[in-house]
Amino acid sequence: MSLVTASRSELTKQFTTAIWWILGLVLIIYVGLTAAGFGLLLTSLATGALGGTETPLVPPDALPSVIYSTATSFGYVFPLLVGTLMVTTEFRHKTLTPTFLAVPRRGVALAAKVVIGVVMGLLFGVLGLVATVGPGAVILAASGLETGLASSDTWALAGRMLLAFVLWTLIGIGVGSVVRNQVVAIVIVLAFTQFIEPLVRLAGGFIEGLGPVVSVLPGAAGDALVGASAFSLGMPTATEPLAWWGGGLVLLAYALVFVVVGQFTSWRRDVN
Repeated sequence: MSLVTASRSELTKQFTTAIWWILGLVLIIYVGLTAAGFGLLLTSLATGALGGTETPLVPPDALPSVIYSTATSFGYVFPLLVGTLMVTTEFRHKTLTPTFLAVPRRGVALAAKVVIGVVMGLLFGVLGLVATVGPGAVILAASGLETGLASSDTWALAGRMLLAFVLWTLIGIGVGSVVRNQVVAIVIVLAFTQFIEPLVRLAGGFIEGLGPVVSVLPGAAGDALVGASAFSLGMPTATEPLAWWGGGLVLLAYALVFVVVGQFTSWRRDVN
């Protein structure tokens, strides 16, 4: 079976289950509410609606990018889970055997998942953008602030966010190909993204020698690629973040390493 045929089969496989739209719906609700909450708080501080004369947490001209980037700052775990489930679901439900029978060349089967991973990443990226740009722009406009929608910088930000979603999906595919057990893989993804890395990044703001390590962590690299992050508000940093292209290369490196390791380890093992 060719890569094109295998990719078409993989695409059909993804949209015949409910998991993609369930995760998509949760993504929209979660990042939409987060963006709205941040938007209301930050615009209130910027316009002085909350009172006080202190300097706003975020300058008014930077508000659109910070609010819109909520999709990647807090929502990157969703494409990561999508990619992980694309592989681990096959191990869990024993569907990998017929997959390998239809696509005897296992490298082609994994490559097809990577191709469709790009599609899924773009899909979830669009959902994330709609969920954050929509309420964010409404809140900014209602507060009398610029929405940034007429700025090329905002659309460049949106493009980098889509790229980040794609790379996170590919990392998830790599993680799923290395960690075959679905429950274990999901626990690892959630523990690392929601607890371990945030704590390490927080510690990196106070421990000077930890700064270079923090800058190449996946979440930090993703924020650098996008160029804005609500996650980093008020968080001290010991080193400058990577350039946007540097963050993209770091995420790509993670994806390549995990996929290649998975290809030459668990992907080659016998399946039941």
